[in-house]
Amino acid sequence: MAETHGGEPGDGAAEVLDRPLPDGVRRRVVQIAADAFGGLTMAELPAPLRQYARFAPNRRIKFAGNAMAAALESDALFRQRIGEKFREAHPELAGALDSGAPPPAAEPLDVAAAAYVLRPVGWVKLVTAAGEEAQRAHAERADEESRAELERLRAELAGAREHTRAETERLRAELDAVRREAEALRRKLRAALSDVKRGDAALRKARGDADAARAEGQAQVSAAESESRRLKARLGEAEAALEAARRAAREGRSVEDMRVRLLLDTVLEAAQGLRRELALPPVSVWPAQTVDAVEPGRMTPKDIAARALSEHDPAILDQLLALPQAHLVVDGYNVTKTGYPQMPLEKQRLRLLGQLSQLAAQTGAEVTCVFDGAELAAPVLLAPPRGVRVLFSKPGVTADELIRQLVRAEPPGRPVVVVSTDREVADGVARAEARPVASAVLLKRFSRG
Repeated sequence: MAETHGGEPGDGAAEVLDRPLPDGVRRRVVQIAADAFGGLTMAELPAPLRQYARFAPNRRIKFAGNAMAAALESDALFRQRIGEKFREAHPELAGALDSGAPPPAAEPLDVAAAAYVLRPVGWVKLVTAAGEEAQRAHAERADEESRAELERLRAELAGAREHTRAETERLRAELDAVRREAEALRRKLRAALSDVKRGDAALRKARGDADAARAEGQAQVSAAESESRRLKARLGEAEAALEAARRAAREGRSVEDMRVRLLLDTVLEAAQGLRRELALPPVSVWPAQTVDAVEPGRMTPKDIAARALSEHDPAILDQLLALPQAHLVVDGYNVTKTGYPQMPLEKQRLRLLGQLSQLAAQTGAEVTCVFDGAELAAPVLLAPPRGVRVLFSKPGVTADELIRQLVRAEPPGRPVVVVSTDREVADGVARAEARPVASAVLLKRFSRG
């Protein structure tokens, strides 16, 4: 807003403001007009401003600020009436401006606004000086704010460094604890291996003792068989003698019968005594049981080999997720574009996450689904389902690299299963001791329910 009309010589009306009115001065000019607005009659107001006559001063500033500023600039009579009202309200400041010596303690913006309305001699210099003073004050405030912001950032940096240092110390302490635990586990493993070796030695000794006992038993059986053959021979002799005694009895030879009977009783008692002395067990193994064959109900080696699971069998995924503390990491778009590529990306994500939530509930395994976020124009509004962690890669980082970072973050020995058809991803996670599984296997598992 600039003053463009002239006036009579000797007053400030002849002066012209060659630059826009500073914002601070303009706001105070509009405030002066709004305060004096209510003291004017409807006829004294310019036609464009009469509709705001009944407005409160604050509403006038809000709705008629630009119109009042334009009227003050172009309508000298309206400006003169506003100036008269200002003189009545602030006679000291108006008198000081008329005398050319504004009060030194007055606010520069207030002085400039009053000079713009009253138009004393030198009012352009006052307005220009107020604008420059406002710019200097604004620059000083901006400088102070910049310094304060710099101090705040320095304090935040110091806090972040302190937090980083504390976090580093905590992680070092946790690493030391993990190392100590690993060393304790190594000692336990060495002790267990030593126990296994001692057990193997004891087993070999027991087998040697069993072989010796078996050999001794076989020797005793051989001796018993020899004695049995001898006794059978004697029994045959006794039977022959008995037959002879019978013939003698028939022939009336009673003395020979008595001798044969006595001999038979002696042989039988000797055989019974030998059985008791050798403690021979009854026969428990029959010859037919020593022949190697397949009995009904027992599996052959061929049947056992046929039970191994194929790499494309979804049951292998259930076996892997049944391992203690198993972690399933899913390459999201690799699976969805393999199973249902015709769907929009949003529906692909929702369908996959719903299926993963059911799988997590069934298996109890930890499930993380990774999507490529490099081409996202805005944050994804997505509520992860229960039991599934959803991650998007940062700009400049692919989903494949994020998957490898997740695998490297896991402690050695934890079972980690990565679902992706990407050969580079599968080879990378396999080198990190994770178990790669093709996307088609997970989709078959979903279809099985």
